[in-house]
Amino acid sequence: MRLRDVFRVASMLVAFVMAIAATVSAQPATLTVTSATIKAGETIPKDHTADGTNVSPAISWSGAPTTTKQFALIMDDPDVQFGGGNFVHWVVYKIPGTAKGLPANVPIDSAVLKDPADAIQGMSGFRRAIYRGPSPPPGKPHHYTFTVYALDADLSLAEGLNKADLLKAMEGHIVGQGSLVAIYERFKP
Repeated sequence: MRLRDVFRVASMLVAFVMAIAATVSAQPATLTVTSATIKAGETIPKDHTADGTNVSPAISWSGAPTTTKQFALIMDDPDVQFGGGNFVHWVVYKIPGTAKGLPANVPIDSAVLKDPADAIQGMSGFRRAIYRGPSPPPGKPHHYTFTVYALDADLSLAEGLNKADLLKAMEGHIVGQGSLVAIYERFKP
Protein backbone atom coordinates (compact mmCIF):
# COMPACT_ATOMS: atom_id res chain seq x y z
CA MET A 1 0.00 0.00 0.00
CA ARG A 2 1.39 3.37 -0.98
CA LEU A 3 1.68 6.25 1.43
CA ARG A 4 -0.96 8.19 -0.56
CA ASP A 5 -3.44 5.30 -0.09
CA VAL A 6 -2.72 5.19 3.64
CA PHE A 7 -3.51 8.92 3.95
CA ARG A 8 -6.71 8.50 1.92
CA VAL A 9 -7.89 5.63 4.16
CA ALA A 10 -6.91 7.59 7.28
CA SER A 11 -8.84 10.64 6.03
CA MET A 12 -11.91 8.52 5.39
CA LEU A 13 -11.68 7.01 8.88
CA VAL A 14 -11.40 10.44 10.50
CA ALA A 15 -14.42 11.70 8.53
CA PHE A 16 -16.39 8.59 9.55
CA VAL A 17 -15.52 8.99 13.25
CA MET A 18 -16.43 12.70 13.16
CA ALA A 19 -19.79 11.90 11.53
CA ILE A 20 -20.58 9.36 14.26
CA ALA A 21 -19.52 11.80 16.99
CA ALA A 22 -21.77 14.50 15.51
CA THR A 23 -24.71 12.08 15.45
CA VAL A 24 -24.15 10.99 19.05
CA SER A 25 -23.75 14.55 20.32
CA ALA A 26 -26.94 15.58 18.47
CA GLN A 27 -29.05 13.24 20.62
CA PRO A 28 -30.97 15.16 23.29
CA ALA A 29 -30.08 14.52 26.92
CA THR A 30 -32.63 12.52 28.90
CA LEU A 31 -34.56 14.61 31.42
CA THR A 32 -36.17 13.04 34.47
CA VAL A 33 -39.77 14.26 34.78
CA THR A 34 -41.64 13.73 38.06
CA SER A 35 -44.64 14.93 40.04
CA ALA A 36 -45.46 14.86 43.74
CA THR A 37 -48.99 13.66 42.95
CA ILE A 38 -48.69 11.74 39.67
CA LYS A 39 -46.60 8.58 39.53
CA ALA A 40 -45.37 6.96 36.32
CA GLY A 41 -47.67 4.20 35.11
CA GLU A 42 -50.22 4.81 37.86
CA THR A 43 -53.68 6.40 37.88
CA ILE A 44 -53.81 10.19 37.82
CA PRO A 45 -55.49 11.47 41.02
CA LYS A 46 -59.06 12.68 40.51
CA ASP A 47 -58.15 16.27 41.51
CA HIS A 48 -56.15 16.58 38.27
CA THR A 49 -59.04 15.38 36.09
CA ALA A 50 -62.31 16.77 34.77
CA ASP A 51 -64.04 14.43 37.24
CA GLY A 52 -62.42 16.30 40.13
CA THR A 53 -61.28 19.89 40.61
CA ASN A 54 -59.29 19.84 37.33
CA VAL A 55 -56.19 21.54 38.78
CA SER A 56 -52.88 21.18 37.02
CA PRO A 57 -50.31 19.03 38.81
CA ALA A 58 -46.92 20.27 39.94
CA ILE A 59 -44.36 18.93 37.45
CA SER A 60 -40.62 18.84 38.17
CA TRP A 61 -37.63 17.96 36.02
CA SER A 62 -33.92 17.39 36.36
CA GLY A 63 -30.96 16.45 34.21
CA ALA A 64 -31.07 19.43 31.84
CA PRO A 65 -27.86 20.29 29.99
CA THR A 66 -26.01 23.43 31.11
CA THR A 67 -26.77 24.95 27.69
CA THR A 68 -30.51 25.07 28.48
CA LYS A 69 -32.04 28.53 27.99
CA GLN A 70 -35.76 27.62 28.07
CA PHE A 71 -38.10 24.72 28.73
CA ALA A 72 -41.43 23.75 27.22
CA LEU A 73 -44.05 21.22 28.33
CA ILE A 74 -46.70 19.40 26.33
CA MET A 75 -49.29 17.09 27.87
CA ASP A 76 -51.20 14.92 25.43
CA ASP A 77 -53.26 11.74 25.14
CA PRO A 78 -51.94 9.36 22.45
CA ASP A 79 -55.07 7.23 22.80
CA VAL A 80 -57.17 9.97 21.18
CA GLN A 81 -56.25 11.12 17.70
CA PHE A 82 -57.57 14.56 16.85
CA GLY A 83 -56.62 16.83 13.97
CA GLY A 84 -53.89 14.48 12.79
CA GLY A 85 -52.17 13.98 16.16
CA ASN A 86 -52.55 13.17 19.83
CA PHE A 87 -55.19 15.16 21.68
CA VAL A 88 -53.48 18.00 23.59
CA HIS A 89 -54.42 18.82 27.19
CA TRP A 90 -51.74 21.37 28.06
CA VAL A 91 -49.02 23.44 26.41
CA VAL A 92 -46.57 25.67 28.33
CA TYR A 93 -43.51 27.34 26.81
CA LYS A 94 -40.95 30.10 27.40
CA ILE A 95 -40.28 28.55 30.81
CA PRO A 96 -36.97 30.05 32.02
CA GLY A 97 -33.93 27.79 31.74
CA THR A 98 -33.35 28.15 35.49
CA ALA A 99 -36.76 26.65 36.35
CA LYS A 100 -36.91 23.20 37.91
CA GLY A 101 -40.62 22.72 37.31
CA LEU A 102 -44.12 24.13 37.20
CA PRO A 103 -46.23 24.70 40.32
CA ALA A 104 -49.59 23.02 40.90
CA ASN A 105 -52.81 24.84 40.10
CA VAL A 106 -51.59 27.02 37.24
CA PRO A 107 -54.31 29.65 36.65
CA ILE A 108 -56.92 28.73 34.05
CA ASP A 109 -57.12 31.02 31.00
CA SER A 110 -54.05 32.98 32.07
CA ALA A 111 -51.81 32.97 28.99
CA VAL A 112 -48.78 34.66 30.60
CA LEU A 113 -47.82 33.14 33.93
CA LYS A 114 -46.34 34.77 37.03
CA ASP A 115 -44.80 31.50 38.26
CA PRO A 116 -42.56 30.81 36.51
CA ALA A 117 -42.31 34.42 35.39
CA ASP A 118 -43.27 35.12 31.78
CA ALA A 119 -43.90 31.49 30.84
CA ILE A 120 -46.80 31.17 28.40
CA GLN A 121 -49.68 28.70 28.34
CA GLY A 122 -50.37 27.81 24.74
CA MET A 123 -53.53 26.58 23.10
CA SER A 124 -54.74 23.15 24.16
CA GLY A 125 -57.06 20.94 22.14
CA PHE A 126 -59.87 22.82 23.88
CA ARG A 127 -58.78 25.95 21.95
CA ARG A 128 -57.95 27.81 25.14
CA ALA A 129 -54.77 28.63 27.05
CA ILE A 130 -55.67 26.14 29.74
CA TYR A 131 -54.77 22.95 31.55
CA ARG A 132 -57.64 20.54 31.10
CA GLY A 133 -57.25 17.21 32.83
CA PRO A 134 -58.17 13.76 31.63
CA SER A 135 -61.79 13.04 30.73
CA PRO A 136 -61.72 9.97 28.49
CA PRO A 137 -64.84 8.11 27.41
CA PRO A 138 -65.61 5.06 29.55
CA GLY A 139 -64.19 1.75 28.49
CA LYS A 140 -60.41 1.65 28.61
CA PRO A 141 -57.56 3.48 30.33
CA HIS A 142 -55.97 6.36 28.45
CA HIS A 143 -52.30 7.26 28.73
CA TYR A 144 -51.35 10.86 29.45
CA THR A 145 -47.84 11.98 28.56
CA PHE A 146 -46.21 15.02 30.15
CA THR A 147 -43.18 15.76 27.95
CA VAL A 148 -40.64 18.39 28.95
CA TYR A 149 -38.20 19.82 26.40
CA ALA A 150 -34.93 21.63 27.24
CA LEU A 151 -34.04 24.22 24.59
CA ASP A 152 -30.67 25.77 23.77
CA ALA A 153 -32.10 29.17 22.81
CA ASP A 154 -34.27 31.93 24.23
CA LEU A 155 -36.98 31.56 21.63
CA SER A 156 -39.02 34.70 21.07
CA LEU A 157 -42.45 33.09 20.94
CA ALA A 158 -45.80 34.85 20.90
CA GLU A 159 -48.88 33.86 22.87
CA GLY A 160 -51.35 31.45 21.31
CA LEU A 161 -49.09 28.70 19.96
CA ASN A 162 -50.52 25.20 19.81
CA LYS A 163 -48.51 21.97 19.98
CA ALA A 164 -47.74 21.88 16.24
CA ASP A 165 -46.60 25.53 16.21
CA LEU A 166 -44.42 24.96 19.27
CA LEU A 167 -42.81 21.79 17.93
CA LYS A 168 -41.96 23.61 14.70
CA ALA A 169 -40.46 26.56 16.60
CA MET A 170 -38.35 24.19 18.72
CA GLU A 171 -36.83 22.33 15.74
CA GLY A 172 -33.06 22.30 16.00
CA HIS A 173 -33.11 23.64 19.57
CA ILE A 174 -34.02 20.57 21.66
CA VAL A 175 -31.03 19.60 23.83
CA GLY A 176 -32.96 17.54 26.37
CA GLN A 177 -36.26 15.72 26.61
CA GLY A 178 -38.10 13.51 29.08
CA SER A 179 -41.60 12.28 29.81
CA LEU A 180 -43.86 11.17 32.61
CA VAL A 181 -46.69 8.86 31.53
CA ALA A 182 -49.68 8.07 33.75
CA ILE A 183 -53.17 6.73 33.10
CA TYR A 184 -56.77 7.61 33.79
CA GLU A 185 -59.88 5.57 33.15
CA ARG A 186 -63.58 6.16 33.46
CA PHE A 187 -65.88 3.22 34.03
CA LYS A 188 -69.29 2.59 32.52
CA PRO A 189 -72.12 3.30 34.98
